[in-house]
Amino acid sequence: MPAPQTPLAEALAEGPVVLDGGLSNQLNDQGCDLTDELWSARLLADAPEQIEAAHAAYVRAGARVLITSSYQATYEGFGKRGISRDETSALLRRSVELARQAAGGRTDVWVAASVGPYGAMLADGSEYRGRYGLSVKELEAFHRPRIEALAEAGPDVLALETVPDTDEAEALLRAVEGTGVPVWLTYTIDGDTTRAGQPLEEAFALAAGADNVIAVGVNCCIPQYADRAVAIAAEASGKPVAVYPNSGEDWDATARHWRGGATFDPARVGLWEKDGARLIGGCCRVGPREIGELSAVLGR
Repeated sequence: MPAPQTPLAEALAEGPVVLDGGLSNQLNDQGCDLTDELWSARLLADAPEQIEAAHAAYVRAGARVLITSSYQATYEGFGKRGISRDETSALLRRSVELARQAAGGRTDVWVAASVGPYGAMLADGSEYRGRYGLSVKELEAFHRPRIEALAEAGPDVLALETVPDTDEAEALLRAVEGTGVPVWLTYTIDGDTTRAGQPLEEAFALAAGADNVIAVGVNCCIPQYADRAVAIAAEASGKPVAVYPNSGEDWDATARHWRGGATFDPARVGLWEKDGARLIGGCCRVGPREIGELSAVLGR
C-alpha cells in the first residue's frame, strides 16, 4: 500500500490533522474480547482482520492518522505466551501493515506506530504512575528492540504515547535515535504535571531541541486537563501540539472497568487549535462518532 506523499510534519504546518480515537473501544464494539493482559495486541496474532476493520472505521469517520495496535505489544509480553522473538517482530510489523491496509491506498492517511510505556506491559495500571524503579538506561534497553522492529515496517511516524514521567520520555527519545523515523511524544498527565508529578513545562522542554520530534502533547487524560496542557506544550517546546484525551471516564485498573460519565466534547477543539494543537483526536472510549464530529468541527 502506498504511503502518503506529504510528510506528516509538512501537513501539520498547513493546519490541524485529525487523529483516530480509541482502538480498544472500537474493537469491543466489534465484539472482541480484550480482557487478556495483552489487550488489543493479542488480536495481532489471533484476529488481525478485526484490527484492520477498526482502523477502517476511523478512516470512514474522518481520521487521517491511524495509531497502530502495538501499544501493548512487547517481546516480554508475547514471550510469556511462548511467542518467539522472530514471531513478535513479525507481529509488530503486522501492526503497521494492518493500518496501512485500512487506509485503502489513500495518500492523505498517515500511520503512527504506537510505542506504549513500560508500564503497559505490566498490565496493572503502572503507566498511570511511572517511576518503575528502572534507570533511564534500562528503560532505553527495553524500548529499543521493538522501536527498531516498528521502524523497519515503514510507519510515517512513531507515536511515543501515554508516557507517565520524564525518565521514560528521555529513554524513549534516546531509543528512537538512528531510526530515521520522525516521532511525536505525548504524556499522560494529572493536572499541570505528569503522572509522576513533574511540571509539564519541564516535561515538554525535553523535546524542544530534538529535530526528529514533530509534535509534543498529551493523551490518555481527561479532556479538562488537555485544555491547559496544549498551551503549555506549545510554549515549552516550540513545536506543534498533539492532543487526544480520553472520554473523561475513569479507568479502574483493579476492577478493569470504566467509571463515571463522559466529558469529551468535540467543541473543545477550537480552543485546542487556537493554542497550538495540530494533531487532534481521542483516546480511550472516544469512538468513530466522536471523531466524525471532531472532524466536522475542524472542517477536515
